[in-house]
Amino acid sequence: MNVETFILVSVIKIVLAVIVLLTAVAYTVWLERKVVGHIQNRWGPTRVGPFGLLQPLADGVKFIFKEDLTPPHVYKPLYIAAPMIALTFALSSIAVIPFGNTISIGGIQTPLQITDINIGLLVVLGITSLGVYGVALAGWSSNSKYSLLGGLRASAQMVSYEIALGLSLIGVLIMAGSFSLRDIVNAQSGHFWGFIPRWNIFQGQIVAFFIYLIAAYAETNRVPFDLPEAETELVAGYHTEYSAMKFAMFFMAEYANMITVACLASLLFLGGWHGPLFGPPILQALLPLFWFGLRVFVFLFIYIWVRGTLPRFRYDQLMAFGWKFLLPLAIANLVVTALIVALRA
Repeated sequence: MNVETFILVSVIKIVLAVIVLLTAVAYTVWLERKVVGHIQNRWGPTRVGPFGLLQPLADGVKFIFKEDLTPPHVYKPLYIAAPMIALTFALSSIAVIPFGNTISIGGIQTPLQITDINIGLLVVLGITSLGVYGVALAGWSSNSKYSLLGGLRASAQMVSYEIALGLSLIGVLIMAGSFSLRDIVNAQSGHFWGFIPRWNIFQGQIVAFFIYLIAAYAETNRVPFDLPEAETELVAGYHTEYSAMKFAMFFMAEYANMITVACLASLLFLGGWHGPLFGPPILQALLPLFWFGLRVFVFLFIYIWVRGTLPRFRYDQLMAFGWKFLLPLAIANLVVTALIVALRA
């Protein structure tokens, strides 16, 4: 592949990935409103388009045309930069996430991934951990006690739960022997006894998956760990002073982070795009994308289901749960996994 073709293919993949991600963000909001509505015995969006399917478009237009207020007491440079930082890091992590096998288009072999690097997992963790800077800066620059407390809570949650989340992934890395997300997925191919998939969740990493699931809820500030924006205590937390598109950027960043952690869960624990292949060649080429998307959808559905089911924790309960339960459990899982792998060698 010459340089011009490589650049063209890369640009096409970037454009497609961004369009798909932003569309997924919009319709994850729609899905959440519909699912939570049915959980609470109401309809959710129904008026704009069939089944309310055009509601995300209507919301986007509304945010664009709403009056953009900037309170006089804020520190304006960081106040404006904070939502941009949060959204930029939320969207950037999709660059190293693989969605399927390498495909051939017009004789050109290209992976279904913007860029394939051998430390993909570290890159994703690094980018997602930097996203909290946008939240912290929003809380500080707003010059509001509610916003400041929300930003501080988000920072404290990130520190406590990022450790447990990182430790939960080390067991997967030990088993795969690589930081490459594509290598981790390839290590999960095949079956036990001819019918049980060799997914990491079936290879002794069920505890690690549980830790990852809980830590992901906390790191993305979702119920029952949405303390940085608890309306009963902090009005709206770190984005109290934001409106119009600046508020929408925080909103989009939260849902983009949800999709990122759902993709990681699928890649690290649920076999990625592996699944049964059948039918003509074109269908076999598309089925891995379907299996990957299905697993991401199920993970997002659990996210939404939890929001409609569980109450919010108190902040002291949240921090105690992270440091006194999840962290020791993650360390124990790491030790047991390392011993098992060492005994097998």
